[in-house]
Amino acid sequence: RIFDTGGSSSGSGVAMAANFAVAAVGSETSGSILSPSSANSIVGLKPTIGLVSRSGIVPISSTLDTAGPMTKNVTDNAIVLDAMFGEDLSDSKSIYALWINGFYYEDLAQSKSLNGKRFGAFKRLMSDSLYVAALEDLKALGAKIIEVEEGARQLPNFINLLNLDMRKDLPQYLNTYANPSVEVKSVFDVIEFNRNDSLNIMPYGQRLFNGIIADKGDEVTLKKIKDSLHYIGKTFFDRPQKENKLDGFLSINNYHAGLAAVAEYPAITVPMGYEANGKPKGLTFIGKRLSEKQLLEYAYAYEQATKKRKMPQNYN
Repeated sequence: RIFDTGGSSSGSGVAMAANFAVAAVGSETSGSILSPSSANSIVGLKPTIGLVSRSGIVPISSTLDTAGPMTKNVTDNAIVLDAMFGEDLSDSKSIYALWINGFYYEDLAQSKSLNGKRFGAFKRLMSDSLYVAALEDLKALGAKIIEVEEGARQLPNFINLLNLDMRKDLPQYLNTYANPSVEVKSVFDVIEFNRNDSLNIMPYGQRLFNGIIADKGDEVTLKKIKDSLHYIGKTFFDRPQKENKLDGFLSINNYHAGLAAVAEYPAITVPMGYEANGKPKGLTFIGKRLSEKQLLEYAYAYEQATKKRKMPQNYN
């Protein structure tokens, strides 16, 4: 227990790091693929909301939830995303993409140059030596790095979005997927169930569940919060992107996962090295809606040029 394994898809992250599987699937609402991927020195991609089906995923938020591939390298990530994407008629946010099989993997091996690509690098992160070194590596590949100031990073009422979404989404999920004999039908029922064995069933307590029940917001409130957060997220990325003609943004780990989540933009993290104590970090590329193919190409070029990931000892 030297380093945190990230959350919440830490099982998928650890399985990849320990070579227990060739690929894994994580789920993310805000950072739950990017965090464990960077913490375990693997590649994790959070897709545009609706690119892959969300049906069957226990929901936190139908606004933000998505599944995504977690792998040991970018090539495997593209292969898994090819297998995952597709329209789901039962998913209100599903995207009908006319892409052929192999869309993400095809021509990936030729993506070794970043000539002319313009990436926004956040000035606040320039104190991180691994980040600065990654920027130099990208420059060596032909990329242009433009330092940008961050806009407002606060996400007001974000927890209320999760509260109000889950309060309606969880009952719908249980009614659709649970066996009729399952008596748990709502967040309140989960709270009551947990009271039977507070030590083993709910080691993290019920504060978040209690907050969902206590939230006084309604559908009108939820709509206002969604619209506000979506505007904040899009503005955070779109304004500097337009001003500087950027192809994408560069972040660390899951530092900007919340903003990418509410903007519904994709992001991919790839190993960029280790701190002096051995703790891994990831370079995270964030792009516009449905720019996954480009993000995979950028990440592949960086990965192949640097090969920063090290195989964990005793797991070969």
